Amino acid sequence: MRVGAYIDGLNLFYGGRSICGRSQAGWRWLDLRQLALRLIGGVPSWVAQGAVLDRVVYCTAFVDGRRNSNGRSHQDRYVAALRHHQSFDRILVGRFVARVVRSPLAVAGRDRKPKVVTSQWPIMVQDSSGVDVPDAVFMASHIRSEEKGTDVNLASQLLVDVLTERVDAAVVITNDSDLSLPVRESRLRVPVGTVNPSNRWLAGDLAGQPNDGVGGHWWRQLSATDFTSCQLPNPVGTLSKPTGW
Repeated sequence: MRVGAYIDGLNLFYGGRSICGRSQAGWRWLDLRQLALRLIGGVPSWVAQGAVLDRVVYCTAFVDGRRNSNGRSHQDRYVAALRHHQSFDRILVGRFVARVVRSPLAVAGRDRKPKVVTSQWPIMVQDSSGVDVPDAVFMASHIRSEEKGTDVNLASQLLVDVLTERVDAAVVITNDSDLSLPVRESRLRVPVGTVNPSNRWLAGDLAGQPNDGVGGHWWRQLSATDFTSCQLPNPVGTLSKPTGW
């Protein structure tokens, strides 16, 4: 039973930060292959079928070094360590796109949803004649950085491998609901393990039933122990783990 592991790298990183703590050390130097093996080994039905990790596909994007030189340096070192340690078989790289956008100024409301800020005392907008304009909307110009391509790369490689029978089962590590269609289509053809790498509820569109399609599916949420027990050696060759990692 050849298993492919398909990893949404950014979702995994930010999910790990939510589970383990942003300032907590000991979880970022993650061995992707060891994590995938740990997940597969925890599913008795797959182990009984002779599940073997056949490939690890790592989908990520590199942060903009002009805006975050330290973060980019650490990410470059980590990916180099993964490559040297053969922790993935293929890496598919998306990109970050930054643009200036204008949007209404907002704060988080009681329900945590955006609430548009409007003019009221002590800050009030006045028209040219000095008359107050209550409930005027403040427009803000700001930089918006968006990641592009990671979910498409993961979806494409997953479907290519399933449809060409490159794998007999798949582990998908993400909590991105945009991947619901390729995951559902894959479940029609092979058993799929869906792994939520965050401390949030599983995205509803990624849910399902164990007997959907060909059956044999499972769902799992990562824990802090999953991260801390699957660390790369330090150093990997000449590559040392960044301080605080």
